[in-house]
Amino acid sequence: MHSTDIAHARTPEPATGDRRRWFALAIVMTAAFMDLVDVTIVNIAVPSIQRDEGATFSQIQWITAGYALAFAAGLVTGGRLGDIHGRKRVFLVGIGGFTVASALCGLAVNPEMLVASRVLQGAMAALMVPQVLSIVHATFPAHERGKVFGLFGAIVGLGAVSGPLLGALLTEGNLFGLEWRPIFLINLPVGVAALVLGSRFITESKAPRALKLDLPGVALVTLALLMLLYPLTRGRELGWPVWGYVSMAGALVVFAALVAYERAKGARDGSPLIELSLFRVKSFAAGIAVQTVFGVGLGVFFLVWTLYMQIGLGWSALRAGLTGVPFSVAVSVAAGMSVQQLVPRFGRKVLQAGALVMAAGVLIYLVEAERYGLGITSWQMALPLVVMGAGMGLIVAPLTDAVLSEVPREHAGSASGLINTVQQMGHALGLGLVSVVFFGVIDERLAPAEVGPAFVDGFTHALGWVAAVLGAIFLLMFALPKRPAQHVEGAADAEEAPAAGEKEPELVP
Repeated sequence: MHSTDIAHARTPEPATGDRRRWFALAIVMTAAFMDLVDVTIVNIAVPSIQRDEGATFSQIQWITAGYALAFAAGLVTGGRLGDIHGRKRVFLVGIGGFTVASALCGLAVNPEMLVASRVLQGAMAALMVPQVLSIVHATFPAHERGKVFGLFGAIVGLGAVSGPLLGALLTEGNLFGLEWRPIFLINLPVGVAALVLGSRFITESKAPRALKLDLPGVALVTLALLMLLYPLTRGRELGWPVWGYVSMAGALVVFAALVAYERAKGARDGSPLIELSLFRVKSFAAGIAVQTVFGVGLGVFFLVWTLYMQIGLGWSALRAGLTGVPFSVAVSVAAGMSVQQLVPRFGRKVLQAGALVMAAGVLIYLVEAERYGLGITSWQMALPLVVMGAGMGLIVAPLTDAVLSEVPREHAGSASGLINTVQQMGHALGLGLVSVVFFGVIDERLAPAEVGPAFVDGFTHALGWVAAVLGAIFLLMFALPKRPAQHVEGAADAEEAPAAGEKEPELVP
């Protein structure tokens, strides 16, 4: 989940009698749902896009990675823009832009236009998503927020389950002969309604002393990621040219320049993009590493899994979507149990157990894929998918709290924004690595009869990498606090702590 962030702010208590706040909640939840579904809905339609548009496999990777990269690069800036210019205003700009970008995706005439439109869509999501929790905090009194965050969790679960199924139904349905395009065009009526109703029902709020923007920091992060991801994605296609290795090595230099710049900016005006002092907190530094590596593993798995089922096994989008339902249900059930019952009793061990359980599911899947080959059925996939989903649920729900539990209260906003950002960056990196761990073991020119076996081999090879990633996550988790749910004195309270540098938000009539 790449949910929200960024400006967690205490608010003057809003009037509980104002029914408009529930309309506002429905609108921002709809926007969050659109974003969550959009990530999962595209994965299931990727093979159809590849077939209908004649897209290369590197373009397919960029259709997903471009969104994740733009979203990651813009998240913290999106939160800051809301603090400075008003969360309602930035939210409406974001949802309007997201709707326009969705239309451009649906009307794309070639793969290049689709990739560019997806990058725009990710950038607009980065404006829209950080405002969701900020608007909730500015709109609801403290005693109602527990109920609201419960609703938010249900929406997140629903988005995870319904995205692949909705994508499969829209792709298979071929509405009006539009093939895969309705997966994007469905956002248009929803976005327009949210724009109209949001302008009427959402109350404006902003931070009177918001931090300044750090656009050079955003530029350096984006440049470093592009220098790393572009040669990774295109390298196999181009025969791994020397400039690709130079670019990837250069990315490390740019990251070093980013650290130096952020340190200087923090000393100069106290508003860096990345609060480097956070990395002195061992649990936070380890948690950021876990989030990044976990994002890499998920980025590799979900794209490869879709290609394996639809191109390798020749399944329809609908069958692939239905096959994933046990996974999504297991994630939701395990996530609920981990937060409410397991983590309060067993602490960090729950997250570590999640990594091992998920790795076990991946290894079961690997054995089954090798054993049954092209004859594997959806029912045979159900066991490894349920085990994987249970493991993932044990990790995703309590991880953010574990990472934030020892962060100083005044940096809670910066820290939560950074968590979301690195998760998306990891996801984009994982999508880039698909060209190495999956396509790298598949010959470029395959006879039709060779495609299935080659994709099965590629899938099992990629699963080995995902299992190794989960093993690394298990080891990194030893640096997390043993009892992440018990916040230390002065540590971040994820619900109440204001973003770094903020005072109470100012409600604007």
